Amino acid sequence: MSRIIVALIWLLHFLPLSILAPIGSGFGRLLYWVIVPRRKVVLINLRLCFPELSEAERCALAKRHFAVTGRSMLERGLAWWASAERLRATVRIDGLEHLQALKAAGRPVLLLVPHFVGLDMAGTRLSLEGDFVSVYSPQKDKVIDRWLHHGRSRFNDQLLLSRHDGVRATVKAMKSGRPLYYLPDLDYGRKESIFVPFFGVQAATITGLPRLARLAGATVVPCVVRMKPGGEGYVLDLGAPWADYPSDDVEADTRRMNAWLEGVVRTMPEQYYWVHRRFKTRPEGEPRIY
Repeated sequence: MSRIIVALIWLLHFLPLSILAPIGSGFGRLLYWVIVPRRKVVLINLRLCFPELSEAERCALAKRHFAVTGRSMLERGLAWWASAERLRATVRIDGLEHLQALKAAGRPVLLLVPHFVGLDMAGTRLSLEGDFVSVYSPQKDKVIDRWLHHGRSRFNDQLLLSRHDGVRATVKAMKSGRPLYYLPDLDYGRKESIFVPFFGVQAATITGLPRLARLAGATVVPCVVRMKPGGEGYVLDLGAPWADYPSDDVEADTRRMNAWLEGVVRTMPEQYYWVHRRFKTRPEGEPRIY
């Protein structure tokens, strides 16, 4: 089945984005009705994070979320097989000068990359600009795993580390001049996490961002990808480097990360990764949410 799915994605990637995008949106709307467990997760997350919305408004937002998620799944074929020229035309980068200035100054860089639906497209596009390091989690499905790995490593000399490689290898790579493409905003369990608010809900959040920044002497640069409507492609926004980060307070730094992320999510709530059980790990004594 996985090979059939990959073959279909390969065929679809030849289509212009103006045609591929509505096909992906329709596919996502179908998933809303078919994948009931994930639909429930999305609706629970939206109820927790947007209590000011009515139930009808949250359902409409969930449907838009599945539509853009479906797009991202089918458009992943561009990240896997499209030419460098087509990728450059599909994903515009704003703020690249921030990254270039830090690299020219010899400063280690830590890219803060939240889980928006265009994540993989942005990573492949950014790899055209040089050599990066990222932490890669192998997938259970070996066929999908192969192509995900391919999409993230096909241009230049990308370094993909596993979580078992440890902090030392990541810090060494950053100090050698490779910016880290870092995704710290999921629920990774209780280990190495603290509870800080996310949309007013206590969320288990890893403290890797301030800790890695301190160990590597790295500057944090926010990295946000926005999927544009129809065939307009994507915009990858590299924001201004964070000042006064990290501080000497790990909890305050982690709160700052979540508060910043919440602000960005509110600008495009349908594009955040709501299918993830973000509030799975609970403080002692609290009941399960999902």
